[in-house]
Amino acid sequence: MTHPDPEADLLWFPLRGTTPGSVPAPPRDPEPLPAPTGTSPYRLSLESVLPASEYAEIQAGDHLSFHMVGDVGGIHSPEIQLAVAEAMSRDAHDPHDPARFLYLLGDVVYYNGEAGKYYPQFYEPYSDYPAPILAVPGNHDGTPIDSNTPSLAAFVANFCTVAPQVSPDARDVRRLTMTQPYVYFTLLTPFVTIIGMYDNVVAEGYLDDDQKRWLASEMRDAPADLPLVLASHHPMLSLDKFHGPSEFMELVIDEAIDASGRVPECVLAGHVHNYQRWTHTLSGDRDALPFVVSGAGGYWNLHPVMTPDRSVPSLPYTDVRGNQLLNYEDRSHGYSLVTARRTGITLSQYRVDQVAGSFASTLVETVTFGRR
Repeated sequence: MTHPDPEADLLWFPLRGTTPGSVPAPPRDPEPLPAPTGTSPYRLSLESVLPASEYAEIQAGDHLSFHMVGDVGGIHSPEIQLAVAEAMSRDAHDPHDPARFLYLLGDVVYYNGEAGKYYPQFYEPYSDYPAPILAVPGNHDGTPIDSNTPSLAAFVANFCTVAPQVSPDARDVRRLTMTQPYVYFTLLTPFVTIIGMYDNVVAEGYLDDDQKRWLASEMRDAPADLPLVLASHHPMLSLDKFHGPSEFMELVIDEAIDASGRVPECVLAGHVHNYQRWTHTLSGDRDALPFVVSGAGGYWNLHPVMTPDRSVPSLPYTDVRGNQLLNYEDRSHGYSLVTARRTGITLSQYRVDQVAGSFASTLVETVTFGRR
């Protein structure tokens, strides 16, 4: 029997004393992007996806509430996704201050973005959610199951149609497709602008030069009198057992801030299956940028928070680049409820736990990120 190169053995399994996320991932090239279904610069108005009476009600008020969470596909243990979806549906049915939409931070379905997974992992779990659902794709949404299926084919068919229509993937659920103009896009609302990136299937994320230029341009052109939020799948900051931070995404966001001259009020991402709240150090005398991981939306396997030496961090934890982890929740699934006002962004994080045979949601923390 011939033994392989001992050095090659190191990649057969995680190295002793390291987290799986610190072991080099198998190389993977970016997948080609599908054709846009809308026109550049790929903007979608909230007004176009809500009834006129509801949009007028929002305009007449002083704020906008909505959900943001990633990694929601309920494979293996669908009851977890159903519990989180039920909790968010209660918010959206609130007669006094309903959540007006859900914004998914990628990994809508597992594991290869198959059309056949959209009914059990998307349409059925959110069958009682009475509002639009928008999304940026995650790596699992964009990883093809075979060479005959283009990357993001099912995502485009369900989130990026030219006009709302009945998707065959929805079966008996009465939800029409979303009309996002592309797999990355800007959402325009009366109280906040949300720029959503697609960072492909590469382990640390990937944006091509066209998307980088688009991101900086959209940040520059975003209304100056409204808060700005960036959304992606891969997180620029994370302490966790499996994935860790993406220095690539950290650099992309820093470069976009420098190129546009605009600092967002906050940035949100998924990919890591827990909740983390960070501040990201910016160059010069600018205040730190709030960053949130909200990736515990339904996938069964949570990711414990741990430092590179596998210990539990003491808060606040400061990494080698001066970024600080201020709070986290890694033992329960949950979601983020965001309230946008012209004066800033308030984020309320909820955990969803099984209690006495049923699920209950509990507030983890509420933080406000004021206008810059």
